[in-house]
Amino acid sequence: MTTSMPARMLRLLSLLQSRREWPGTELAERLGVTGRTVRRDIGRLRELGYPVDATTGTAGGYRLASGRNLPPLLLDDDEAVAVAVGLRTAAEGSVSGIEETSVRALAKLEQVLPARLRAQVAAVGEATVAVRPRRGPLVDPAVLAVLARACRDHELVGFGHRGREGAVTERRVEPHSLVTLHSRWYLLAFDPGREDWRTFRVDRLDRPATTHRRFTPRELPGGDAAAFLARSLPAAPYPHTALVTLEAPAEEVAARLHTPVPGPLEPADEHRCTVRLGADSLDLVAQSVGVLAALGTGITVEASERVRERLRIAGLPGSGTA
Repeated sequence: MTTSMPARMLRLLSLLQSRREWPGTELAERLGVTGRTVRRDIGRLRELGYPVDATTGTAGGYRLASGRNLPPLLLDDDEAVAVAVGLRTAAEGSVSGIEETSVRALAKLEQVLPARLRAQVAAVGEATVAVRPRRGPLVDPAVLAVLARACRDHELVGFGHRGREGAVTERRVEPHSLVTLHSRWYLLAFDPGREDWRTFRVDRLDRPATTHRRFTPRELPGGDAAAFLARSLPAAPYPHTALVTLEAPAEEVAARLHTPVPGPLEPADEHRCTVRLGADSLDLVAQSVGVLAALGTGITVEASERVRERLRIAGLPGSGTA
């Protein structure tokens, strides 16, 4: 972009990028200007290549639409560093087909990064050690894009859901958020047909698509998507489970636990806590036990013979029976 952009227009563009649709009066209030000034700035953004659509309604508004060409994307310093670090680690994730694309995008981004930001990105890369767990099932990035847009825009989404036994049921849900845990992607959503919140593994969804019907978002129980997922996964009837007791208070374990495990910490007494694990595969249970064992607090594991055998093969602690 050869034309310098005033700070107010940068703020306007940032607002348009952060939400699907903005009433003109709210934009004017946020920017501290008149509606006429907003309309003039919108016109300048269009001249610079940003496809800003006017929306109809009682108040009228604006939204940043998808255009045929990608206009300049403006990032502040923190956003630029976050994007660069994310691209560097994308190849280690569980999204299929984006490794080469991520490298190309990173090369373009680093070419235009100011020297001070390149130094920050390099420092993060040099100080980061990748822990590579067993890879989970790969998911199509296009599927994640559909679900992410539905979460952002509060649009009902429909899909076929394949259960553990292979049966497929049709669902139409109110998506809330996407969460990744142990190389698996999960969709948290409210299912009106069952009148309750549900957790869906994204790799088990068939042809998810938005219905273009909006809904009023509900408040997620507890408010935290990652914590909700950690609570809900062990409660499901998994074929492989384990009860792990750690020789340390729950608060101490929580402070030292930097990798999430699929189960909440429950105090056993003032000196010990427990975690109930559940998963579809023996490897995932063993992986979670390994994360907890690495804390060095001392642990005991109560599990079935199949789980205990898998723990023995992995050289992990495990005793007792489920």
